[in-house]
Amino acid sequence: MKETRSPLYNILKLFSFLVIAFLITSCSKSPIREKTVVTPGDTTHVTTYENGIFVVNEGNYNWGNASVTFIDNKSNTLVQDIFRKSNSRGLGDVAESMKIDYNLGYLLINNSNRIEVVSLKDFKSVKTIMGLDSPRFLEIVDSTKAYVTNLQKDISIIDLQNNAVSGTIKTNGWTENMVRYDHFMLVTSIGTFSDPSSQRRAQVLVIDTRIDAIVDSIQTGKEPIGIVIDKKQKVWVLCTGGYDNFEAPSLLRINPELRMVEKTFTFSNPDEVPSRLCINTAGDTMYFLRNGVCQMPVASAALPVLPLISAEGRLFYGLAVHPNTGHIYVSDAKDYVQNGTVYQYNPTGTLVRQYVAGRIPGAFCFTKTSTK
Repeated sequence: MKETRSPLYNILKLFSFLVIAFLITSCSKSPIREKTVVTPGDTTHVTTYENGIFVVNEGNYNWGNASVTFIDNKSNTLVQDIFRKSNSRGLGDVAESMKIDYNLGYLLINNSNRIEVVSLKDFKSVKTIMGLDSPRFLEIVDSTKAYVTNLQKDISIIDLQNNAVSGTIKTNGWTENMVRYDHFMLVTSIGTFSDPSSQRRAQVLVIDTRIDAIVDSIQTGKEPIGIVIDKKQKVWVLCTGGYDNFEAPSLLRINPELRMVEKTFTFSNPDEVPSRLCINTAGDTMYFLRNGVCQMPVASAALPVLPLISAEGRLFYGLAVHPNTGHIYVSDAKDYVQNGTVYQYNPTGTLVRQYVAGRIPGAFCFTKTSTK
């Protein structure tokens, strides 16, 4: 069964139509038999979590089975459910994303409305940050504070010295991804969660980080879910067109200095929804999911016609580019019930390795010394 919906669409279904969502998106799939190295799931500990790759497994909504899989660089060891191993308790309900700041990892647990702060030395919890409204993503502002987007109401300001919510920035609803530009934070804002796309005000919010206030906004296509900044300081925003297919999906190039859209790429088939926009460290090549992993140079005059890596029946769900090696990591969520699989490809799209992950692997986080 071919899956063409975005991960964001699936999140919407999970929140709004839980039982229906799993009936619709679950399907049987033929095993994938590729001539590659398969790393099975380990049950052993590693001595430290300071050198490797974290796979954030969402788990099922309301099941409380979120987890983190760790790929250790030195020993090539794969360790499953490392938060539970280190803390003797579960991570929570729907692990959305992870961010590293110095020697700490910040795990955003969406439906549990909290952030688990862990030490990368042993992955033990050092603090649990409460007072959030379905947290989505965290972005570092400076050494003292960070912003966290929420599904509802506001953007949370995190005091990184005390690891606590120190304030909020009011919004008109759901905020998603962020990028920094100069002393501003640009934030994708989707609109009120419960509204149809026609009534949602889709935009990029411009926040002055010196005063923690929204100072401007840029109108976008419906449901702007992804945002990156390239080597020329141009900002790119990926819009799905709305969970209800209100309009065609689009990819926008924004001039952040002028705060205006200067280029719009429109996808031809609205049923093939793009998702998970990311960019390599050089800032010259973007990647996103659409019938596989698509690769697009920022200098390209048109959208890619064919994916670099074909999905071939797999339900590609999470995507990231390794900041040090440029390798592409993509996850297969399978039927949202089985444990997922992570595939590692080199920059030309050749399969290098595949790994067993937890249930619904949706995000990746790389340590600074990771060399995979």
